[in-house]
Amino acid sequence: MKLVKRLLTLASNHIGTMIFACVGIVGAAILNLVTPALLREFTASIEDIETLTQRTLLIYAGVLVIAYLVRAVCRGISLGVAHVAAWRFVAELTLKVYDKMEQLSMRYYQDKQTGELMSRLVNDTRQFELLIAHSIPDLVSNLLVVIGVCIMMFTINVQLALITLIPVPIVILVSWLYSKKVAPMFRINSRVLGELNGVFQDNLTGMKEIQAFGCEESEHEKMIDNCRYYAKVNIRANLANAIFTPGIEFATSIGTIIVVLFGGMLVLDGNMAIADIVGFIMYLSLFYTPLAVLARLVEDMQVASASAQRVFEVLDSESEIKELPNAVEIPKGEGRIDFENVSFHYNPAEPLLDNISFTAKPGEMIALVGPTGVGKTTIVSLIERFYDPISGAVKIDGVDIKNATLRSLRSQISMVLQDVFLFNGTIAENIAYGISCADGRDFADITTPSGSLSVHGVSDKLNNVIHKNPETDKIISSSVRELDMEKIREAAKIAHADEFIMNMPDGYNTLIGERGVRLSGGQKQRIAIARAVLRGTPILILDEATSAVDNETEAEIQAAIESLAGSRTIVVIAHRLSTVMRADNILVLEKGKIVESGRHDELLARNGLYAKLCRVQYGSEAVKC
Repeated sequence: MKLVKRLLTLASNHIGTMIFACVGIVGAAILNLVTPALLREFTASIEDIETLTQRTLLIYAGVLVIAYLVRAVCRGISLGVAHVAAWRFVAELTLKVYDKMEQLSMRYYQDKQTGELMSRLVNDTRQFELLIAHSIPDLVSNLLVVIGVCIMMFTINVQLALITLIPVPIVILVSWLYSKKVAPMFRINSRVLGELNGVFQDNLTGMKEIQAFGCEESEHEKMIDNCRYYAKVNIRANLANAIFTPGIEFATSIGTIIVVLFGGMLVLDGNMAIADIVGFIMYLSLFYTPLAVLARLVEDMQVASASAQRVFEVLDSESEIKELPNAVEIPKGEGRIDFENVSFHYNPAEPLLDNISFTAKPGEMIALVGPTGVGKTTIVSLIERFYDPISGAVKIDGVDIKNATLRSLRSQISMVLQDVFLFNGTIAENIAYGISCADGRDFADITTPSGSLSVHGVSDKLNNVIHKNPETDKIISSSVRELDMEKIREAAKIAHADEFIMNMPDGYNTLIGERGVRLSGGQKQRIAIARAVLRGTPILILDEATSAVDNETEAEIQAAIESLAGSRTIVVIAHRLSTVMRADNILVLEKGKIVESGRHDELLARNGLYAKLCRVQYGSEAVKC
């Protein structure tokens, strides 16, 4: 009942449609009760052959045709309208779950498999269609029929009706025991399906590695175990159902035997008319069929309940990152960043950042260097507020980011990550992605070596119009069609991506495949840099943005970054120190603390950790440092 109550609350927008479906259900249920009554009257009329006329036969036949036709119409209304309501609700619920996933912080995803979450998003939400379009209508319809049939049977013969109800307590008890024993099995089924989806997703994503390391056979063996276990849990649940359903059918058939035996005795004794026994048997078939259906609905409800619990677990999850009720919009500012005594850890037993403080002034280039695992990427994650500090404050232009709306905060920042993610679309769509998601925000002019790249007001062109790509039959955004291609190309030139893009078969309209599979690592990173450049935010974060490019391309990207220096605040993370040598301030981290800071020459003169890292990296060519 809690499930149904919450379901009705979520589906409140579709109550009217569901009520209309219920009208059809009630109409069909009433007509199910009317037709046996008509046949009973017809049987009574033909007992006296002398009074039976052709006109009487035609009347009964006509009434039955109308009754069956109206019942079919009512049944069609209930099924059709229920499916309309169900699939609209499933679409809304799927979107609601997706929106919730968008709101959850990065910590939520640390121990979750993508495939398992996909299973909740698609497979589990789909089970609500079964609940709304099938289980609930069948439940209402069959309950009405059972109640109505009980009334009609007691009207015909009270004694026989009481006798035929003997199997009912058995059916109810068995159904209750079934729900108690089998319900956990269906919950396990849903969980195992999610885990199997997670394994499939991991393996499909890592197919290149599987083939490169020759691990096809070992992964096949692992998949055998997963698939067999999935089959096992489903077989176990269905075997329980295989015992339950025939058992219910046998219990209900006992009622028919009782009517044949005791009803026949009543007829022989002259205490019951033949017409009444015919009507009683027809009503009895209507009585036990819904009972068997109700028993089957127990299984359907258990499947839906298991899926609903998994869906509600997502909807009930609390994001670690929350906006304050009085959160303010940060206006587009200068890009000043302040870390004030910031400490952070993912695991309390393993502190990561310890009392970090620094300032990145507007237009400065700040570099973060140090051994792997000292918290460099965590610092930029804190700037984006993917996580909150355990203590201390992070400020943008003097505003504590905890007091800002997430959308206005993140509209100040563009990021280029080491693991670049590109969408399955064209190159132009991927470069324009940051602008197409602006949601009405305007961005300042982008000052570039080739002049002013104005994107003022471009968001006015970005609407919700959608169209289908005739080649892929996929729905795509109109943003790139509306956005001036010259602006996209100018951003690509800054990122030194225009040349290789123009050499591709379809240029900027080239489809790059899932995660940019058709591009090299260096090409993907340059497209990501072009995306960040086009967005034109006051803060630009480059997390190992040149790690996958050759020396020549790295030099070109460095030149592009230097040309942007002064127009925005740039935070660079790099193991390749050639990328950070020209930074205004280099922060050297070790064991969660900033142990050195200064310009490249100053740090070398101190002969500390930075100088050591430089010598280790360049070896015999340390003179470069």
